[in-house]
Amino acid sequence: MVRNTRTASLLAIGIAATFVSALTPATAFSSPRASAASPAPAAQDPLRPYTEQQPRWQRCDAGSPAAFQCATLEVPLDYSDPGGKKMDIAVSRLKASSAKERRGVLLLNPGGPGGPGLNMPVDPMMKFPEEVRRHYDLIGFDPRGVGQSSPISCGLTPDEQELDYPYRAETFAKDVERARTVADKCQAKGGDMLRHLTTRNTARDMDVIRAVLGEKKISYLGYSYGTYLGAVYTQMFPRRTDRFVLDSAVDPARYGRGMFQAMAEGTEPAFIRWSEWTAQRHTTYQLGTTPAEVCAAFWKLVAQADRNPIDSDGKPLTGDGIRARRATFFHAQEAAEWVAGLKKTAEGKKQAPAGTPERDPSPRPPAFARDVPADNDTAMAWAVLCADTGSTWPSDTEQYRRDAIRDKARYPLYGDFASTIKPCAFWKPGSEPAATVNNDVSALILQNEWDPATPLAGGRAMHRALRGSRMITVAGGEGHGVYGTASCADKSATAYLTTGRLPAKDVTCQTPVEQKEQTHTPGH
Repeated sequence: MVRNTRTASLLAIGIAATFVSALTPATAFSSPRASAASPAPAAQDPLRPYTEQQPRWQRCDAGSPAAFQCATLEVPLDYSDPGGKKMDIAVSRLKASSAKERRGVLLLNPGGPGGPGLNMPVDPMMKFPEEVRRHYDLIGFDPRGVGQSSPISCGLTPDEQELDYPYRAETFAKDVERARTVADKCQAKGGDMLRHLTTRNTARDMDVIRAVLGEKKISYLGYSYGTYLGAVYTQMFPRRTDRFVLDSAVDPARYGRGMFQAMAEGTEPAFIRWSEWTAQRHTTYQLGTTPAEVCAAFWKLVAQADRNPIDSDGKPLTGDGIRARRATFFHAQEAAEWVAGLKKTAEGKKQAPAGTPERDPSPRPPAFARDVPADNDTAMAWAVLCADTGSTWPSDTEQYRRDAIRDKARYPLYGDFASTIKPCAFWKPGSEPAATVNNDVSALILQNEWDPATPLAGGRAMHRALRGSRMITVAGGEGHGVYGTASCADKSATAYLTTGRLPAKDVTCQTPVEQKEQTHTPGH
């Protein structure tokens, strides 16, 4: 969900954007928004003007399929004041290919927070089986404040968007001021609007979309943070929940600061696994014959790069820069090749490789007619996370210093990155607290064993919180994002979406090595 070290998608810091759409600018969003019905008496249903809108569907884009249609809906900024300020929500639709087999709508979310989902129904990286296309209208949407849905900006500079940084005593004061500046800039530009950019309100927007589409229930496919959004919808609207697939799940109890720390915790087992794998292949990589030797070679390289940065793809790479690529170690072979290449460069034997970025299942949007602020993804990522959980972040800046020092010792690769100060430390609270997820609604959770952004422990925690769920774990599965990668989980997920049948019990399966090699894509 994220671009390199930017935080456009906070659950996957360090991910490079690989889903870049080639579609041409759209025209649908220069037209008038959906027409709203005459307001009903407030005592009757204050949301009726929104739920009874008539969408004005138009072709989304001259370069996209004619059947891919878009419309703009209105929702209240503040659901406790539906007669007040309004926001636009951009929605897209690709109708089911079979009217006879059509079941309803499948809402899609790529993650984030801050990920745009408008283009998901036609994104080439979203490999929907034909059975799913026959059963559902595929519905994409940009969440409030994102992309084409009343996009926000904080006016952040490129440097202020680079918020994945390590703890160092000599730079900590500067890091504090950077985090404070981001929060202050967002407050100055966003004002009262920021309070209402919450996951709960996005779930309410989803329910308005449901009503406008004339559906009693919705089905849903959400990735990463999108699993949390989907779980919140099940909590708020359990009777309107049909078939929910939550792919690469977040621990709902650790949503907030705990998500970063969970990434640091999950990296250490992946690093140990990598050192074992690499030691068994010393003849190939020359990094050591035992895991201890491999680890020693790695940390020697980190220390050397801190003294003399390594030229990597024409850019200097410090030891901190190497640690920041912690997601690479969830892909054992790629990490071995990368570290071996860095070592040879440091020894003056070859040019260092750039390294393999973490995969991102989130589709990227086309360049629609309305310009989106350059910092929209980062601004919205912090806006949602901080509005949801801001009150739970320590206000004492020294607490972050102590935590970063402690967690670097516990989790050497990424602990200090995870626990150092973030803008949420200075954010004003949102309009309501984050939702507690705890219900019996049925859902299917998909999880790779070696997921760098949402570790396996998070998927298991989501499974416990959704007591009616089943979980499919891909043993040995690497990377972020499961469905659509031709993994062993695909068949069961498609069966659930098309028949409604969950697996009888939790499943652990293994995708054959040869199949993984054949279906490996830059998006996962």
